[in-house]
Amino acid sequence: MPRGAAEWRMAENPVPTPADPAAPRGADVPDLETALRTTGAVREFTDRPVTRAEVARVLDVARFAPSGGNQQPWHVVSVEDPEVRRGLGAITVATAKEYVALGRAGQRPFGLFDHGRWPGPGDVDLDAARAEDLGIPAFEQLAFAPALLAVLVDLTKLAAMDAELDRHGVVAGASIYPFCRDLLLAARLVGLGGVLTTFAVRREPEALALLDAPNGWALAALVALGEPVRRPTRLRRAPVAEFATVDRFTGSPLPAP
Repeated sequence: MPRGAAEWRMAENPVPTPADPAAPRGADVPDLETALRTTGAVREFTDRPVTRAEVARVLDVARFAPSGGNQQPWHVVSVEDPEVRRGLGAITVATAKEYVALGRAGQRPFGLFDHGRWPGPGDVDLDAARAEDLGIPAFEQLAFAPALLAVLVDLTKLAAMDAELDRHGVVAGASIYPFCRDLLLAARLVGLGGVLTTFAVRREPEALALLDAPNGWALAALVALGEPVRRPTRLRRAPVAEFATVDRFTGSPLPAP
């Protein structure tokens, strides 16, 4: 996969993946804490293919992810067909162009900043944005990662406790996105890295048609997997005291561990 623009890379202080092709994948499986602290988004992959057996191994571990009522509402399509990949790639790039245009205009792209809802693009011409040359290979090549998984969710198995609140819903995702996260963690077991993207969801009807999905299903994410060119070894995240307080939102910061 061609390397993307530097500003879109998630790796900080990366180290090269062992170059020996005979080295068994997963030989450097980290302990749980290390995995949780270092499993960042990986968008640059070597040319080494990902086998069906490896995909099955990842799914076999990730299937133990929690979900509301243990409904396990997911269905995963391992996308191998080049035409389907091209179609998913095209709608991903179309949304990425909109995302970049909104960001350049000073917005949080698709941000819920109007009483918990997206107020629309404002003065940004999204049609014009989609016609531009994006020029960021990380997006343009994402659909051609060594493995591409489309994660679908059965809407009838979700419980949206916030369905009647006057804001955009978020709670239903609790039954599908832990599974997506576990896909990325499970990928570490076979020496893979990956990234989750929801860009294709913006054009969900097109994506579902490409995947021949039945009515009642939604697209939760695309997950690209492959052997990392570089693996993150340290991620930048806010310290506990910046996002955790005692008793109230305005309470004292929770002391650092």
